[in-house]
Amino acid sequence: MTLKTLEDKIAKSKAVLQEALERFPGAIALAWTGGKDSTTTLHLVRELCGGQVPIPVLNIDTSVKFPEIYEFRDRLAREWQLDLRIEKNEEAIKTLRIAEDKVECCFQLKARVIAESLRKYGWQALITGLRWDEQPERARVDYFEPYDTPPHTRVQPILHFTELDIWSYIRSRQVPYCSLYHKGYRSLGCAPCTKMGAPDGAERAGRDQNKEEIMKRLRAMGYF
Repeated sequence: MTLKTLEDKIAKSKAVLQEALERFPGAIALAWTGGKDSTTTLHLVRELCGGQVPIPVLNIDTSVKFPEIYEFRDRLAREWQLDLRIEKNEEAIKTLRIAEDKVECCFQLKARVIAESLRKYGWQALITGLRWDEQPERARVDYFEPYDTPPHTRVQPILHFTELDIWSYIRSRQVPYCSLYHKGYRSLGCAPCTKMGAPDGAERAGRDQNKEEIMKRLRAMGYF
C-alpha cells in the first residue's frame, strides 16, 4: 500500500488495528498516555469500531504527570466510556527518588508496570502510539513486534504518521487533546522530565535528553 495521503495512512492504520483485533480477541489492550499520538490511536480504534472502544485502555500512572494530563485522561474516559485501567507501582512511588536515576525511574514506574499489567490481565497484545519519525530508536520497529517479558506482541498502527499527520488527523476528526499543547509543549512525559520544546526544533527536544540517549536500553526493558 502506497501511503501518499492522510487518508491512505489512516486506512493502513485501521488495517493494522483490524488485524490485531482479529488475532488477539479478548486478549488485547491499548496503552494510552493522554498524549496526542496515543489519543489519535485511541480515536482510530473508536472510529474503526463504530464509535466505541471495545477493548481495555491501560494508563500508566507514575504519579508525576502534569495535572492537565490527569484532567484530560479522566474527562475523555468519561466522555468516551472507556474501560480504563489505571495501574501504578505503589511501592516504587513511595521509595524512589523521582527522576534522579532516569533508567531506574522509567523501569520501575513504567516498564515494570506495563509487564505486571500484561500478566495481571492476561493480555497477549498491547497497542501503542509509537511513530517512526519521533525518535531514532523507534525508527526500526515494525507494526507487530514480539516482546519477551512477559511474552506479548506490541501493535504499533501509526508508525507511518508524522507529527504533522497527527495534527491533521486531530483537526479533521475534531479529536480532543490535552491543553498543554496550546502552551507550547510538543511531546508530553512526566512533569520532572518534560519542558516546552522550540517550534522549529526536534519534536522531543523538550524531553530529558539523557533519557533520549538511552532509549535503546529503555525499550529493551519494555518501555514504549
